[in-house]
Amino acid sequence: MSIYLDHSATTPTDPQVIEAMLPYWTQGYGNPSSSHFHGREAKKGLEIARRKIAELLNAKPSEIIFTGCGSEADNLALRGAMWSARQSGHGNHLITSTIEHEAVLKTAEQLRDSFDFEVTIVGVDQHGRVDPADIQAALRPDTALVSIMAANNAIGTIQPILEIGELVQAHGALFHSDAIQALHAFDWDLANMPLDLFCLAPHKFYGPKGVGIFYVRQGINIFPNLTGGGQEDGRRPGTVNVPFAVGAAKALELALAEHDTYITHNQTLRDRLIDGLLGALPAEQIQLTGHPTERLAHHASFALRHLTGNDMLINLDLLGISASSGSACATGNPEPSHTLQAIGLSDEWTRGGLRLTVGKQNTAEHIDHVINNLPSAIEKLYRFNAVY
Repeated sequence: MSIYLDHSATTPTDPQVIEAMLPYWTQGYGNPSSSHFHGREAKKGLEIARRKIAELLNAKPSEIIFTGCGSEADNLALRGAMWSARQSGHGNHLITSTIEHEAVLKTAEQLRDSFDFEVTIVGVDQHGRVDPADIQAALRPDTALVSIMAANNAIGTIQPILEIGELVQAHGALFHSDAIQALHAFDWDLANMPLDLFCLAPHKFYGPKGVGIFYVRQGINIFPNLTGGGQEDGRRPGTVNVPFAVGAAKALELALAEHDTYITHNQTLRDRLIDGLLGALPAEQIQLTGHPTERLAHHASFALRHLTGNDMLINLDLLGISASSGSACATGNPEPSHTLQAIGLSDEWTRGGLRLTVGKQNTAEHIDHVINNLPSAIEKLYRFNAVY
């Protein structure tokens, strides 16, 4: 039996998405910046996709920028907003949190260490939640941007971004949210939500890899990270990947249409998985990480004491189970999880992150297979490591 439980890393591309993309490789293959017939056909497909995404998110088409991935969108949000603020004299201070994805944290650190921007990194509680009061306390007259993810990729905790966004905008700063894991965590109505900058990655919801969706509220200036042509109104130069933009729009359409089914199916499997593993293993070996209820519908995450996530993943793979140690971006990294450290776990727990994220092709039989086989794999590792 082969069981895929790594949907927070990426999802299989929906056949309907592939079908929507195919014509833009075989027929509408022109460069959308070209003025001839083939270019106009590609441009038409690109703009239909842009309008569809805008309609689904209640945004304006001009507010939607296509990037090469979600990480690029996060980079453009932080660098673009901060350099624009400095250029216009609107502040030099950025606020983010300890549990952000590396695309945000490493960008913030580079802005601080290499370009002399000022950065405040606020902490989180034991469940990985940011307290809006901590954001309020960190705001300064020169704060240009606050960046808080909508939901954490490693432990699944959903953040109070609506409350945070309201206080940030009331202060006069911009608010960015990395929502790459969180399409189904909120009813996204961008025209009426306190969000200025917003990022999605379609490969997290059964779309293609290699494309990101970046929302920039009308009237906000973004300093481009790339230089080149005038594509995407000069905010993201470079030939736009038309097939993937079309696929992004189709994936978003399908995901939102299937929202209720997605939540019901995934929560049922998630809760079965959490209850089963916590019931099968002693508390001195395993603990749930992330918020017990305010968490992503498909996301189960654990810390394993005195084990490393990579050892666990190898043994799961031998059982036919594909999982993650917390972030696909960190696979192979022996360092402790920065997220597990941020929620206050001691050193004996922070290398043993395990993320099991379900999807629409998973069944109760898959979950029971994991519950029945994972405990013995863990016991083998403990015996091998002579821990217990």
